[in-house]
Amino acid sequence: MNTCDEKQSDHLVNALAEIEDVIRTMPPRDRLHHDSDEILIWLGRATAAVANWDGLKGVSFSSAVSNLHATGQRSYQNSISIVVLLHQARATLRLQTLGPVNIAIGQGLVFDYFEELRKPISLAKSDIIFIDPYLDADFVSRYLPSISSGVTIRLLGRERMKSLVPEACVFAEQSKAKVEVRSAKGFHDRIIIVDQQICFQSGASFKDGGRTSPTTISQIIDAFPAILQTYEQIWASAAPAEPK
Repeated sequence: MNTCDEKQSDHLVNALAEIEDVIRTMPPRDRLHHDSDEILIWLGRATAAVANWDGLKGVSFSSAVSNLHATGQRSYQNSISIVVLLHQARATLRLQTLGPVNIAIGQGLVFDYFEELRKPISLAKSDIIFIDPYLDADFVSRYLPSISSGVTIRLLGRERMKSLVPEACVFAEQSKAKVEVRSAKGFHDRIIIVDQQICFQSGASFKDGGRTSPTTISQIIDAFPAILQTYEQIWASAAPAEPK
């Protein structure tokens, strides 16, 4: 994939993530015509998200927003248009991003696995959480340098904490990054959550991806709100890991 293709792919993934979150936070349809600050802020964000996806659809969306205060049936139709356009944007972007974010990795293709995982990692702007019981020192050196400066890095592991924690501390000291490490029981997933907006699941542990068997990297869409809530709760109750 050349540089232009990578930029286009990143734009589509970011656009999808924004639309997904706009839909997730959408007020009830019968309240869209209210003029509370919360709803006005949401309408502004939704308008920008649709325009970012498609300029012409953005004009239609903005017109529907402007006419929400029309009387009777017209206001009702505009609220429907808003919902339909948002779901059209999501459906279209899902189709456009289906290839780049659902990847099969063949056995032994360790570098390909790293390159595919690096793409969502590089999207992080404020926060990224890695969830894998087997996070270790090799994981830190392999993946954390790909994260942009200023991003809070959260590592939720369990089995390899004696290896993980010292390496994470060294990385944080050298890079000046904010790195938090916590340990919890009762989870088996291998997940990355980017900016609390995009979620990817790996079929293999991050440290072994593609090494001994085929695996996949897949974006989670429909189940994302539930996964985000589950792991934020696990993170909040997990024990902070201290260097030994």
